[in-house]
Amino acid sequence: MTQKRFSNQTVIVTGAGEGIGYEVARQFCGEGACVILNDIQPERAEAAARAIAAESGSACVAAPGDVSDIETVRGLVARAVEEFGGLDVCVCNAGLTSWGDFFSYDAADFERVVGVNLRGSYFLAQAAARQFRAQGNGGRIVLMSSVTGRRAVPYLSAYGMTKAALEMLARNLVLELSPHGITINCVAPGAVITPRNLQDDPDYEERWSQLIPVGEAIQTKDIANAALFLASPASSRITGQAIVVDGGWTSASPIPNMDYGKDYEN
Repeated sequence: MTQKRFSNQTVIVTGAGEGIGYEVARQFCGEGACVILNDIQPERAEAAARAIAAESGSACVAAPGDVSDIETVRGLVARAVEEFGGLDVCVCNAGLTSWGDFFSYDAADFERVVGVNLRGSYFLAQAAARQFRAQGNGGRIVLMSSVTGRRAVPYLSAYGMTKAALEMLARNLVLELSPHGITINCVAPGAVITPRNLQDDPDYEERWSQLIPVGEAIQTKDIANAALFLASPASSRITGQAIVVDGGWTSASPIPNMDYGKDYEN
């Protein structure tokens, strides 16, 4: 019987109650990993972990909490060690999309999106890297960037800024993490069909499919495929990079009418 790619490995995935994070956690469990599944909503985290464990037969433990809180993210690493004896992969997926007109965007919304997208990812990566260093056998960190960190999209100034910063974080940390056998990379999704995006715009899939060169919006499985590749032995010499999964959108970057986002309530 062929051994699964992530058998006997422990993985943290944040923001995994639905959407991209859920599919990432699902695929890791399907490949034999034990997963610590984080989501800010406890009920959603519990339901997602139960569903994934039942489908895969692998351990999937719900660990709800707000990743903008440093003690929460440090607790995720501690939980992985407590439950499974160590940590092998950390996927910093949790993120907050925050629409708003720059001229009226307020400080509270700014602090929240920066807290979740940047502080949460930074200090979770730090906690994971400390554990990897202590274990002495390397590790994998995957950050979730976005094409909005590379191309301007109306009403996403704060959000796009945080996503660009994550790619710079990955490049910078190559210098400090590589001596310990730790790789750090980003996945930069394009227009992905998720519950959150459909909530923002019920016509999201149709609107974006018309603008993406391959003719279809991206599915969560496409992003998960890239994340698992970056966590696998096949990517052992790849670090400080970002894999863009956007169906070719960034080659031309056409933007639909985004007026629905101008006065979006965060």
